[in-house]
Amino acid sequence: MKHNMKITIVLVLMFIATQLIGLTIVDTYGDKELPLGIERPEVQENISYLPLIFAILIATGLALILVKFGAMKLWKAWFFVASLYLLTLSLGGFFEANIAFIIATGFILLRTFRLSIISHNIVELFVYAGIPVIFASVLNILSASILLIFISIYDAIAVWKTKHMIALAKFTTQSKVFAGLMIPYDKGRKAAILGGGDIGFPLLFSSVILLNNSFQHAIITTIVTAIALLLLLTFSKKNKFYPAMPFISAGCFIGYFLSLLII
Repeated sequence: MKHNMKITIVLVLMFIATQLIGLTIVDTYGDKELPLGIERPEVQENISYLPLIFAILIATGLALILVKFGAMKLWKAWFFVASLYLLTLSLGGFFEANIAFIIATGFILLRTFRLSIISHNIVELFVYAGIPVIFASVLNILSASILLIFISIYDAIAVWKTKHMIALAKFTTQSKVFAGLMIPYDKGRKAAILGGGDIGFPLLFSSVILLNNSFQHAIITTIVTAIALLLLLTFSKKNKFYPAMPFISAGCFIGYFLSLLII
């Protein structure tokens, strides 16, 4: 087991919380306009995964350049802007645009300059909803599935082959600006970490299911995905890096098919 059972269960429960919060926000938005004049991209659903894949590759390339040159200040600035953007979108499901922006700014500043595990994880619980708020409505089940398959293959290569995802994870952790859930234990000497992509992509997939099927289908998908994550954490070994997305994506697909059988 990668972590002890208590920490593992807490991490999985927090994963479920991010998914439920995100689904609730996406459902709350409906056809509501995005705050601050932000527009959803206009692309055909069947090929809508292509611009997302290109954006992921470009963002990863830029991040690796920052890692290579140790540009922590630039990384923190980039991370600050991206987090503020997504959190404003997330909170826009509950608040008027300007209020959402002010609240988001307060939380991001708190996490950046008064970093604590509590402030970090509170932001992480809400921030990923901003991704499906923008993109879920322009994807269909097929394009969302292709995106998951691509991310899973890419994650496996990046961790097991090129190992650049490991370098990126270490860099962001050292910078104390990390995208993902983090639970320290053993008096802070160890930490259970779940990367932002491992949270955001299954949320995007389940949000597409929510918009194309129902909230119940999305919930079943989320539960099975969480079980897949639990199995990964349970059977993985300590001090070894694993690409989570292949296992999480398998949970997403199995959960979706089960939902179609049950409902």
